Amino acid sequence: MSVNYTSDPAAVDDLARKYSELKGEIGKVVIGQQETVRDVLIAIFSQGHGLLVGVPGLAKTLLVNTISQVLGLKYNRIQFTPDLMPSDILGTEILDENRKFRFIQGPVFSNIILADEINRTPPKTQAALLEAMQEHAVTVAGQRYPLDEPFFVLATQNPIEQEGTYPLPEAQLDRFMMNIWLDYPSFEEELRVVKNTTTEKSVKPNIVLSKEEIIFFQNLVRKIPVPDPVFEYAVKLTTRTRPGSKEAHALSNEFLSWGAGPRASQSLILGAKCHAALNGKYSPDIADVKAIAKPVLRHRLVRNFKAEAEGLRTDDIIEKLL
Repeated sequence: MSVNYTSDPAAVDDLARKYSELKGEIGKVVIGQQETVRDVLIAIFSQGHGLLVGVPGLAKTLLVNTISQVLGLKYNRIQFTPDLMPSDILGTEILDENRKFRFIQGPVFSNIILADEINRTPPKTQAALLEAMQEHAVTVAGQRYPLDEPFFVLATQNPIEQEGTYPLPEAQLDRFMMNIWLDYPSFEEELRVVKNTTTEKSVKPNIVLSKEEIIFFQNLVRKIPVPDPVFEYAVKLTTRTRPGSKEAHALSNEFLSWGAGPRASQSLILGAKCHAALNGKYSPDIADVKAIAKPVLRHRLVRNFKAEAEGLRTDDIIEKLL
């Protein structure tokens, strides 16, 4: 199926329309969490990956499952455990009946991967998934196997239990475009959740987009023009987070031990382009950069002891830098 539009602005209009449809279909199953849904969809259309952080029971798995259904994509969930090996994710070679080696694909060969509790598995296995995220391909026994497009990884972490976990190093956290924070639902939302999930009726969302359309819209987001002041604002915002540098903000020098790298600037621009397109705008402005700054920056800033002692959250620091 080919995707044809008379012009790029017409395609942006359709993307904004499809985004409203997507929100409607996802909202049939996932109640509330609108900002989370927005951030996950921005990460998908920007060809990035997401790290979902939230306590258990906040419908992380349901959210990813529902998004894969409305996008008509193949979905796999990998439960990360301390004894999980790289071959359990990527796949392995077996000797078949003709005494020839045959590659059996692992669960990573899918469009949307939910890497559940990624910090419960040793670094060797984490690294195997992160290579697949970066390269969109896996290498097994010297042979390279490309992954199906579109390919999107949503990893989850539980912020409470830290015993027996292997925290992702900063360099690996940087590969995630967004760190999406999942909060408790409001009283009204939780009431609706309980009413909807304790009866026999089940809701099935409709497919809104095809694979070809998703790939088309991913390329469309890349083509969106960005004015120079927006580029400058995004890069300036990133450089202000780097303590000890010439452009550093006084807050960064006081409360951060490490700032964001150039990948953050790239993610801010891509995220702003996508945020603009989803809202029917043909070019992003500074407000679009501000709208996605927190999920893009919060996992890239490392607070120092003073910030932790004073109970200053990363989001508070970003808020003051905007």
